[in-house]
Amino acid sequence: MDTVVVHSRYLKHIDLGKLSARHSADGSRILRYYVDLRHDLLKVHKELNAPELFLLQHKVNALVSQWDEKTDEFQKRRAIFGGKASAEQLTVDATAAIDRLSRILGHTLGINDRIDWEAMKDRSPYGGKMSFDKPQPHRLKAAEPQYYAPDIGFWDKLFGRARSKIETAETVHRHILEDWRKAEIKAEQDLARQTAAWTAEKASFEYQAEAAKQAFFAAQVAVNAKIDRLAAGVRSGDEASVVEHASLVLDESDYDELFEKMFEIEYNRSSKTLLVQYRLPSPDDMPRIKTVRFISATGELKETYISDRELKANYDSVGYQICLRTLHELLEADEHDNLDRVLFNGYANYVDRASGRDVSATIMSVLVERKAFLEIDLSRVDPKACFKSLKGVSASALSALAPIAPVMKLNKEDRRFIDARDQSEFLDDSTNLAAMDWEDFEHLVREVFEKEFASRGGEVRITQSSSDGGVDAVAFDPDPITGGKIVIQAKRYTRTVGVAAVRDLYGTMQHEQASRGILVTTADYGPDAHKFSSGKPITLMTGGNLLHLLGRHGIKAKIDLREARKSLNLRDYGDVAN
Repeated sequence: MDTVVVHSRYLKHIDLGKLSARHSADGSRILRYYVDLRHDLLKVHKELNAPELFLLQHKVNALVSQWDEKTDEFQKRRAIFGGKASAEQLTVDATAAIDRLSRILGHTLGINDRIDWEAMKDRSPYGGKMSFDKPQPHRLKAAEPQYYAPDIGFWDKLFGRARSKIETAETVHRHILEDWRKAEIKAEQDLARQTAAWTAEKASFEYQAEAAKQAFFAAQVAVNAKIDRLAAGVRSGDEASVVEHASLVLDESDYDELFEKMFEIEYNRSSKTLLVQYRLPSPDDMPRIKTVRFISATGELKETYISDRELKANYDSVGYQICLRTLHELLEADEHDNLDRVLFNGYANYVDRASGRDVSATIMSVLVERKAFLEIDLSRVDPKACFKSLKGVSASALSALAPIAPVMKLNKEDRRFIDARDQSEFLDDSTNLAAMDWEDFEHLVREVFEKEFASRGGEVRITQSSSDGGVDAVAFDPDPITGGKIVIQAKRYTRTVGVAAVRDLYGTMQHEQASRGILVTTADYGPDAHKFSSGKPITLMTGGNLLHLLGRHGIKAKIDLREARKSLNLRDYGDVAN
């Protein structure tokens, strides 16, 4: 499988998870790619997915670019943190954050929201090494030894020693000359061997370099061809292409890190209707700081906050602006008239102050006709009045978080369920569950719960991943007392599961109207996770619990978190997963 890469000024703070893929039921093709990114400095996490690697890479690039900008701001704040200067800067930042709330709609009106397919294409030159820079072997030839005649003196001639000295000198010279010739022959042989090795190494390098270059350009051409096919699919009104195009449009919508975006999209080609379910921020996500003062006596920074009335007014304004902005971006980007109507259902996850329970509810809904909406001058409207004039449905104040019946619902029934695959037959006591492919792990969890519920006629269905809150499986238990709809989430983690995962499960239970939730992990849970689940219809299953359940059904396996971290190239310490 190919991979995605991260280009960031703060690469050391970004943890790129293992690329995974969901395959078709018969395993013949990849339906969707998934990758997790974490930023340890910003304490944020995001799972991205796309049907094609090039789209996933595009989303990774966009997200990392946003994180880099936010890290710049974080570093700037940290650099100036201290005393009065820090307080003044924090006040400026707080004022700017609240001010940005009023410009959410206006920000997009000056931007062309159409997707530039050509800009998405990879035109980068090949950056690999092409020149073989290892020097060719060579040697300096040693000079041939010279013969030096011996000194013949008077007495040598007188006593007849001259001839003997000459013969000795000539003999010594012959030996030196023979040694020199042997050394030259050996040196030439060594040089020939070194040159042959160098020539072979150079040829191998040039072959591999050219192959890598051709592979780079072939992959580039393939990615660009996929972009062309996606663009062609959008032009022809292909449902999957229209949905992916809309997803790209909304993913590229820059909210300046005010809120995290999450949405689901469906498209009905026959009626040319795009259906968007958009998660709105909760009141708790809204900026509330008004000013920050430095208390010189204590060295502390004291914050003051906007009033509850201002907070509610801001929340209402933000909700209506997000709705109109989303409709505008989708319709403006629709240059091939695939959309005659767009449905926007805005929902919020929040804590019910009366019961203390987490709730997910649709609080606004509107269905707009293309022609009528495009005739509106959004630069001059009051967002709430505009929403109401479009026959939008909501309570008189969005901040009341009053659930409403949406104008139209997205179909989430059969489409989510995919064919199950049994995994137990491939396991033995050497199989490390913590290092399994995450998709195989989900199927294994479904299989063991299916065995568990089979005795009372229950059914367990596995779902394909989406942005709907992370339901990995749904169990339907017919027991009249303890049964009902049960949502199951599988977390193949090598680190402690934090409270965020349990909160997400509980929010999903509310959204799915489930009677119970089960969170299964290969690791363990932190104290905050146990505390949050206490008193709620949530079962937290640790790795030990899972092994016990598998053993009860004759399935053998093991969990070795340290070994899994090594095989998955993860950091070897027990940090809490977000």
